Amino acid sequence: MPETASLQPVEAGLDALLEDVPVMPAENLPCSQAARRVLAGDVMARLDAPPFDNSAMDGYALRHEDAGRTLPVSQRIAAGARVTPLAPNSCARIFTGGALPEGADCVVMQERVEITDDGIRFPDNIPFHDNVRLQGSDVSAGRPLLNAGTRLDAAALGHLAGQGITEVAVRRRPRVALLSTGDELIEPGQPLAFGQIYNGNRPMLTHLLETFGADVTHLATVPDDVEGTREMLRNAAQQADVVVTTGGVSVGEEDHVKAALESLGRLDLWRLALRPGKPLALGRLPDGHGGETRFVGLPGNPVSCFVGAWLFLRPLMGALLHCPELAQLPRLSAHADFSTRTGPRRHYMRVKLAFTREGIVAHAYPDQKSGVLSSCVGADALAVIEPDADITKGDVVDCLWLRGD
Repeated sequence: MPETASLQPVEAGLDALLEDVPVMPAENLPCSQAARRVLAGDVMARLDAPPFDNSAMDGYALRHEDAGRTLPVSQRIAAGARVTPLAPNSCARIFTGGALPEGADCVVMQERVEITDDGIRFPDNIPFHDNVRLQGSDVSAGRPLLNAGTRLDAAALGHLAGQGITEVAVRRRPRVALLSTGDELIEPGQPLAFGQIYNGNRPMLTHLLETFGADVTHLATVPDDVEGTREMLRNAAQQADVVVTTGGVSVGEEDHVKAALESLGRLDLWRLALRPGKPLALGRLPDGHGGETRFVGLPGNPVSCFVGAWLFLRPLMGALLHCPELAQLPRLSAHADFSTRTGPRRHYMRVKLAFTREGIVAHAYPDQKSGVLSSCVGADALAVIEPDADITKGDVVDCLWLRGD
């Protein structure tokens, strides 16, 4: 039987994984603790921003019809200072952020005026509201400030602080149980015996999951036997919203995760038409309370684990958090600085991008095998090469951007 006969497309895996995904409940947090969290509801503006007409630079405030005249300075206005209405036939010395006095309607930057014994000489043709930041021009009170599903970055937190908001409702982080399979795995810091390897997938996935908005609450190593695997999965499903395993999803005699999943819950998909990461199990486990816990079984090979996390765990966290930013990886086009020929599976190649005057160039790591984690270190993107494609140097390839989280 050809390899493609039993393989499912990546999109089918995502559809099965994201079907009927529940949204995490809301919780209130101080804004000082809400960085990178996802808003559970719309936030409305309490104040106009700016709250009053003010100067966009250091200069002189005046009436625009007084352009071309020489005017005496009737007051000095610093940011935060109280102001009085502008006296007729005068100007005001004003600094950035200073409130525009009643009667003034424009500001001329100090570099454009001439200081004379008779006052300040202004240029001709000064536009109305020139260099003035108008009240409410950024945000109007009562209008949406931030939408539900927004991930709170530095600018969003600044937006909230500018409104005097100190607490917001955010989605609870999805709780993830991360289980490693394989008696050969030991944790860094312990001496290696013959046949053992350090567990690099655990810290890699922990960091990625936390970057994607999850709370990794349970870490464990699963023994290489069916009963032990079944018991670990059962316990993990009762503690977490998502159970993630590494290894044990292939067809070897010591790969027990697939069989344990099928005996406890539901296997949606197993073999996907992607490279790296064909043996990738997706399914559901009973949570012990009448509901279901999502299950993602990643391969043990580190590159397959890395790629699978970006392709499946990130959009899953996006669905659980109802966050559009996480739902899909940003896409961009680049010119391949490599040649490759794919087989029946879609290949996700690790590439570094160079932004040149001629366009974006994708440089592929020379060794793309699933065990070569070096190909992921410093990777900017995954170049998506469709099945049975023949890519030559200079061809345009679709890339999934991995930076910015």
